[in-house]
Amino acid sequence: MSIAATPNLDVAPIPRMLWTQTRAMVTNTLRIPAFSLTTIILPIMFFAFFGLSHVNDKIPGSSLSVGAYLMASFGAYAVSSAMVFNFGIGAAVARAQKLDLLQRATPLPPAVAIAANVINAMVFALLSLIALFLFVFIVGGVRLPVETWLSLTFRLLTGALPLIGLGMAIGYSAGPNSAPAVANLIYLPMSFASGLFIPVSQLPDFIQKIAPLLPTYHYGQLAWNAIGADTESVGKAVLYLGIWSVILFGVALRAFRLDQSRKFA
Repeated sequence: MSIAATPNLDVAPIPRMLWTQTRAMVTNTLRIPAFSLTTIILPIMFFAFFGLSHVNDKIPGSSLSVGAYLMASFGAYAVSSAMVFNFGIGAAVARAQKLDLLQRATPLPPAVAIAANVINAMVFALLSLIALFLFVFIVGGVRLPVETWLSLTFRLLTGALPLIGLGMAIGYSAGPNSAPAVANLIYLPMSFASGLFIPVSQLPDFIQKIAPLLPTYHYGQLAWNAIGADTESVGKAVLYLGIWSVILFGVALRAFRLDQSRKFA
């Protein structure tokens, strides 16, 4: 009597797949210095251009220095840009390279691949924050309590959820050639209008009315609140960020499903 052989359907545990895929994503990003270094260097350049000459000035009506305020603002820019550009454009490039087709033929679940992309963006966002904080501390001479540095870092990394949704929506709806243009067209005006480069109070009146409707405005509030320069409560900022997360992830999920149906339906 012969016993039919049964195929071995065992696959690696999810944590091991996530670790391996994340390591591959980080390694791949590091191999493109023009991409990875831009994420780290740009916030430092912006602080050098906008902040170094006024780093010790005081914000009118406050004991807070301009240097600390701009450090929080460009920290928000550093993390959010990593989510939009690293993750969003990275997803568009991966689609163009047919990596999703390759992953479809492997046991790697799509959710694990997306999670690895998010962690990869988080890693470079954290590296960008560390580089910015060191520059601000050493060159700018900005001094804050240790708990403030830690709180600011935690808020910026955990509050970036809606920006991940925005990056995913761009990455799965635009092609590799158009994704950078789409990301810049959406994200850069949004950042300026939200006060990440110039305080909202110094922007034109019509932009001041638009700013509270933008996710980056409330994301910036988390950073400004950490250093005592907020204009709304943390609870309100978190509420708006939660609403924007639902909206943007809904758009992203729709774009992801349309992309998958075109390829695999």
